[in-house]
Parts: sequence; structure tokens; C-alpha cells
Amino acid sequence: MTRPRLQIALDQTDLPGALAPLQKAAPKIDIIECGTVLILAEGLRAVREIRALFPNKEVLADIRIAEAGKLLSQMAFEAGASLVSVVAGASMNTVRQVCAVAAEHGGEVQVELADEWYDSAKAREWRKAGVQHVIVKRSRDREAAGDLSWGPEDVARVDELAAIGFTVTITGGVTPADLATFANHPVGIVIAGRSIVAAKDPLAAAAELQQVIGEVWPP
Repeated sequence: MTRPRLQIALDQTDLPGALAPLQKAAPKIDIIECGTVLILAEGLRAVREIRALFPNKEVLADIRIAEAGKLLSQMAFEAGASLVSVVAGASMNTVRQVCAVAAEHGGEVQVELADEWYDSAKAREWRKAGVQHVIVKRSRDREAAGDLSWGPEDVARVDELAAIGFTVTITGGVTPADLATFANHPVGIVIAGRSIVAAKDPLAAAAELQQVIGEVWPP
């Protein structure tokens, strides 16, 4: 089974605050996410500057496109993004627009799932349109109830989406202890935000996640 890649989520409200942990953790990071908060605060300047600093890393512009798919995705890819995100509730017309622009730029498209918008038939439409990635988040209902664990339904969702042909990303306060839940299941990307950026030593935190990833998904 393919080893998942590690993605750092940067959701600080200013670029210096995002760059400080990123520059420390970068040697152990595969994908850099310019989070929605960061882009709202700094604009696509955040993507441009991070692309300039890390020309060999994949960069996600997490702009959560809901409409105006052609224009917004073009802006993000021209700023240097490798991937852009689309919300699950976006129309198929918007999804197709974003996929067409991504193809022109050699980029990729990620849909962020929400329970209220998900059904397998729509997921198959996304894949047919050219979406490569989907994000599975920890159940909001359990999180609201104070249960920060991952459940069998989360693992089943990963399996279902991977079988359709997606690279599946997991996110939602992921820590090294969470990863064993997904052993022998086809996770493609693990997103970590606070567990890296808020750590005393972001490089050590990222290294620990990479070590556990290697143990849970051995070569």
C-alpha cells in the first residue's frame, strides 16, 4: 500500500506567522496548504511567496471554491498553486470549470467533503469530471459531543472513495495516535495543522508524524 504524504495546514492570520513554523518543519513536509484563513488574511500573495520559497513542494490553495470556478481557480494556479479546493456543495458545472482550468495548468482538484453534501453518486460524478482528491473529516457530530476519535464510518468512507479512484485525505486534528485507526486502509494524504505549527519544535513534530506514517503504512 502506498505511503501517505504529509500535508501541513497553515491557517494563521498573517504570513510571517505561517512561515515561522513552516520553515522549520519543511524538510519533513510533502504538501504545503495555504489555508482558507491565511488566504483571506493575506490574499494569493501567500501562495506566491510560499511557492517562491519552496519551488519543489506541492502547494494547495485552500480557497474552497463554491462558484466562479473558472476565474478563482485560474487566479490560484497562476499564483503558483499545485492544487485548489472546491466545496462539496458546488454545482457540477463549477466543478467541471475548475477541473478544466487545472488540466490547463497541470494542477489538481480537491473536494472537501461535508456530511450534508455527500453521496456516492455525486462522488462518482466528481471523479468523472476530473477531481483527483477528496478530504474526509472527522465526524462533526462526534467532535461536538467531545468525542475526538475516528469511527468505523470514517474508515469505511476512506475505503469507498479510494475504490472510486480518489486520493483520499484525512483531516480534523490528526495526531500520531490517530493514524493506527487507518492501518491497511488507502489513505493518500494526512493533514496536520496545530499538531505541527503549534508545537515547540515543528520539525520534530513533523518528523514524528512521518515516522508513524511509515510504521502504519510500511513499504
